[in-house]
Amino acid sequence: MENNLYNTMYNPDVLSCIANLSNDEVFTPPEVANAMLDLLPQELFSNPNTTFLDPACKSGVFLREIAKRLIIGLEPVYPDLQERTDHIFKHQIFGIAITELTSHLSRRSLYCSKTANGNYSVVHFDTVDGNVRFKTIRHRWKNGKCVFCGASQKEYDRAEDLETHAYEMIHTTKPEEIFKMKFDVIIGNPPYQLSDGGYGKSASPIYQLFVQQAIKMRPKFLTMVIPSKWFTGGKGLDEFRNNMLHNRHIRKIVDYENFKDIFPGVDLAGGANYFLWDRDNEGPCEIINMSSDGMVSEVRNLDEYPVFIRSNEGVEIIRKVLSAHKGKFLSDIVSPSKPFGIRTFYTPTDKGIPCWFIQKIGLKHANPSDITDQFGYLQKWKFLIPAAPIAGQTDFTKPVAFYYDGNTRVSKPGECCTESWLVAYASDSEEKVRSFKSYLFTKTVRFLLLQAVVSQHVTKKCFCFVPDLGDYEGEYTDEKICKMWNLTESEFEYIKTRIGEIGGNA
Repeated sequence: MENNLYNTMYNPDVLSCIANLSNDEVFTPPEVANAMLDLLPQELFSNPNTTFLDPACKSGVFLREIAKRLIIGLEPVYPDLQERTDHIFKHQIFGIAITELTSHLSRRSLYCSKTANGNYSVVHFDTVDGNVRFKTIRHRWKNGKCVFCGASQKEYDRAEDLETHAYEMIHTTKPEEIFKMKFDVIIGNPPYQLSDGGYGKSASPIYQLFVQQAIKMRPKFLTMVIPSKWFTGGKGLDEFRNNMLHNRHIRKIVDYENFKDIFPGVDLAGGANYFLWDRDNEGPCEIINMSSDGMVSEVRNLDEYPVFIRSNEGVEIIRKVLSAHKGKFLSDIVSPSKPFGIRTFYTPTDKGIPCWFIQKIGLKHANPSDITDQFGYLQKWKFLIPAAPIAGQTDFTKPVAFYYDGNTRVSKPGECCTESWLVAYASDSEEKVRSFKSYLFTKTVRFLLLQAVVSQHVTKKCFCFVPDLGDYEGEYTDEKICKMWNLTESEFEYIKTRIGEIGGNA
């Protein structure tokens, strides 16, 4: 009977199907939930005092898979199955649902009933929620945004009968007061972002808020699966990234460059990762790169560099380059966004200063009064690169091209550009600009750029591992650069697997 309880009353195929739904609240496949549970010391599932919390329940898959392990692990302690399940569900497993609907789904996955006090619940509670609670929370608005999560008041100030997406875990300064108890393990897959009311479809990440709140609760172990954009970029993630990279309690990160490899059917640039945070143990972190080619593992310090280099093979190449080059890097000379103060959606004028717009518009004009030249670029030769050179590519396991003749421009003195472009290099000499272009077009340089890129956008920070040679002369080739930085033939062979061939129109 014991083996039949979860085999007959739970259907993992249902949750696998739900996991294929695509939105910012990505459902977790059972296989991923179990891989995360495998990171934990397995003796936790043989201890009747271990407590577990999922602070962002959607399908209830984490709670269900925890229950399955506890039912096996606690058999010696509670030989009677019903006594065992009563103890597990009432004293060890807890969840906070993100919506009313997911609270029903989570309870159905865990208790076999959408209400914990229903006739079909495998354990009887006195309340509808049981230990999987949902409470309607209101955002706290200030200046049009929520002070807790940054959500847009225009988007989420809704009628009482609509979901607010004000998640309980991150809308309190004291998350430990929600259940008024301490947890040994906090595990989950939090919502990823909410609209912040910015231009277009602007949204701000919120998954980091769940991680921060969970750490504040000081569990023994914390494991969450989150987007990997925090490694190097992302709106509002600078402080979070800094804290994570310097947090020596993070002992393992399992990283998938292709989001679909971990969440089938969901497409998100930059991939995803899950990590293990261990309260009582500090040290370096084991980084596990997962791809269709297999697994590559290395133990290293997360804060070795200002940004996190996700590729274990890539970090060895970076170390060689930094050892050979002692000068500045291109992050010191590439322009910030809006190099001339003009937004992407700026309307061209009939006359004025020649201005490069998005590629489908090309060279038009801008009003001189709308132009700023704080960097002194206007009267120089410039090499313009697109700010979003790989728009549409979300799978970084495939070769990335970045820049080529078809999507870059050698801009003449007197010309400017909108924020669709960055000024990668500027000089009084056209020859030096074209020399720089050959340097940037090498696979080796583009590979170094790739190590700091986790989305479809490239900023000046992404060039932090690309050496600035200072004076650019002649034609640069990979052979010349590999010799300059002491890179081996095998290392360049790896580089070629990650960087695409030059394409586009000559």
